[in-house]
Amino acid sequence: MLKNKFLSFILFFVITFSASFVGGLVSINLKEPWYSELIKSNYNPPDWIFAPVWTTLYLMMTLAIWFFWNTKNRDINTVYIYFIHIIFNTTWSIVFFGLHQIFLALVVLMILILLIIVLIVRFKRVNFVSYYLMIPYLLWCCYALFLNFNLLMLN
Repeated sequence: MLKNKFLSFILFFVITFSASFVGGLVSINLKEPWYSELIKSNYNPPDWIFAPVWTTLYLMMTLAIWFFWNTKNRDINTVYIYFIHIIFNTTWSIVFFGLHQIFLALVVLMILILLIIVLIVRFKRVNFVSYYLMIPYLLWCCYALFLNFNLLMLN
């Protein structure tokens, strides 16, 4: 049983952090000089804040799905929704930093936020730890939506 829990954690960790890896590659290779030339609002945090925040959020997301998975009342559809949400998470970086499409990135982010809300509701029914672990992620994505909207308006 312990071996299965460890393996499931590793699997969810790899899947979740693959979004971070792909998003990071796109950001590092394609965001400049475009991103630096954008007019940003005063609400934009310094660039150095994003890596530690996202690393923490990805770890919390991994733990949330893992705790959910190790609950006897879990359902596979929630896991599928989680995987779909990971795809949208990665897609935002590709659309924003790779394709430089601020409006389309805003749309992707709205869909991502809806998926996070669905996950939070589904997690709450089965595992409160998973539910609470997703709340900071939702709040950060709402803040990101605000920043994305500001970039759209200013540029």
